[in-house]
Amino acid sequence: MPDPSRPRVLVTRRIPEVGLAIVRAAAEVDLWEGELPPPRDELLRRVRGVDGLLSLLTDRVDDELLDAAGPGLKVVANLAVGVDNIDLAACARRGIPVGNTPGVLTEATADIAWALLMSAARRLPEARDFVLQDRWKTWGPLDFLGKDLAGATLGIVGFGRIGREVAKRARGFGMRIVYHSRTRASAEVEAETGATPLGFHELLATSDFVSIHVDLNATTRGLFGAEAIGRMKEGAILVNTSRGPVVDQVALHAALSSGRLFAAALDVTDPEPLRADHPLLALPNCLILPHIASATVRTRDAMATKAARNIVAGLRGEPLPDPVAPPAR
Repeated sequence: MPDPSRPRVLVTRRIPEVGLAIVRAAAEVDLWEGELPPPRDELLRRVRGVDGLLSLLTDRVDDELLDAAGPGLKVVANLAVGVDNIDLAACARRGIPVGNTPGVLTEATADIAWALLMSAARRLPEARDFVLQDRWKTWGPLDFLGKDLAGATLGIVGFGRIGREVAKRARGFGMRIVYHSRTRASAEVEAETGATPLGFHELLATSDFVSIHVDLNATTRGLFGAEAIGRMKEGAILVNTSRGPVVDQVALHAALSSGRLFAAALDVTDPEPLRADHPLLALPNCLILPHIASATVRTRDAMATKAARNIVAGLRGEPLPDPVAPPAR
């Protein structure tokens, strides 16, 4: 039987046990056990009267949900770095702190960005399918010709933690590294990463590879539309591990199918998931993963721990270890 004297927390999906154990030690937990996110009506029903909400990026936290939760909701903790699924202004109006999980996804996400870049450059998915389809008959001097990394230019759009780690990896491959960001990095960071700042359009025009590492907000939604993709160097490769809506997938499909871009590799899409009949999935030069950038045991354990500690702090009325600043008025 639940203990009515303890606070109640809704956890909207099963997370690593290390995080659940922390929350369970501090509160009664209502855990959604389904493989898919809870349906909206179920989420609105279960959130009623809870003291804490541990959400995922698949859960929309807005006025409707906050009203359903009621005045007792003390904290929202998102199991993600991005909080584009949360109406921060609505939470701020109610005095509800919001936490996220920064810092622990950096290495894993940079690794996936690099894996996507290399896979697209060397056409690994196409080559693997060739073997699985029993089409491999002999060594061919013109088979699966890809792009060299050594001596190529890598353009990084968004030069925060993840973008900088991608740059560090690129140095080992002898690449020229350029970046575009809202604010210029320090001279120390530029020296450490070997990266040179460029304007957005110049970066697009000169980069053989473009890797996206921006937050999703009003200024980045659709950033890579037809105009930006049209400015990219012919034969370039686009990698996105940020958020799906940053890229206009119709424009991307046109550039890939025409051969103007050599390839694209995406860990994120719009929407998620993509249906198997989506036009991008029919293109051999488009590699799509199911949003797995943070999917390592160590990283997901660390994310769950951070989210749980945000919940516990919020229940106690203490400052969150990883708070998200409310939007500027």
